[in-house]
Amino acid sequence: MAEDINVAENLTSVNSLIRQAALDAGRDPDGVALVAVSKNHDAERILPALQAGQRIFGENRVQEAIDKWPELIKQFPEARVHLIGPLQRNKVRRAVQLFDVIETIDRLKLARAVAREMDEQDKRPACYIQVNTGEEDQKAGVLPLDADVFIAECVGDMGLPVVGLMCIPPADEEPSLHFALLSRIAERNGLKKLSMGMSGDFETAVRFGATSVRVGTAIFGSRPPFRGSAE
Repeated sequence: MAEDINVAENLTSVNSLIRQAALDAGRDPDGVALVAVSKNHDAERILPALQAGQRIFGENRVQEAIDKWPELIKQFPEARVHLIGPLQRNKVRRAVQLFDVIETIDRLKLARAVAREMDEQDKRPACYIQVNTGEEDQKAGVLPLDADVFIAECVGDMGLPVVGLMCIPPADEEPSLHFALLSRIAERNGLKKLSMGMSGDFETAVRFGATSVRVGTAIFGSRPPFRGSAE
């Protein structure tokens, strides 16, 4: 590997920071899960994290996850994989088969496709609704003003197992404003889980109620270019 990265040490450091942020906020550190973002990293880089005890991982692409996780799960069957990137409808069948959690439900057509596939497979991975808190044109997610109706349709009309919300704040704005907004939307809709915070702002996210944080670079180092086929 080009970088001299000690994944186990990085995991220890990140978990320590999560724990301290939770304690500073008067929260139980056990209430915050670390999702180690392994997208673009190969099995060789991921294996030390598994060996160090990390069990929850995040992937952006369905095909990339299919290519590497079935073999890793044979070695570590308790590992859990979250889809944290956009999901195309032609990948829904494979996503439901592989992922334990789908964090990026963001439009009605996708929600209906996922609900149908769950019924067909009799498999119900937990779902999060992605909210575009910054209302950015280039970013996926339901708009905040539409979130309540969308959540009600997903849960009430389609029966999706929606457990929480996720967001990715704009890079040039104060993330705490977006974390607070996501928390308010979740609270009024009775959703308990908040997936928010990444390598640069996960401690802030913990203070604003994150129940899971998605951290990649701080654990695995800089992300290599994606070399697979586009989805």
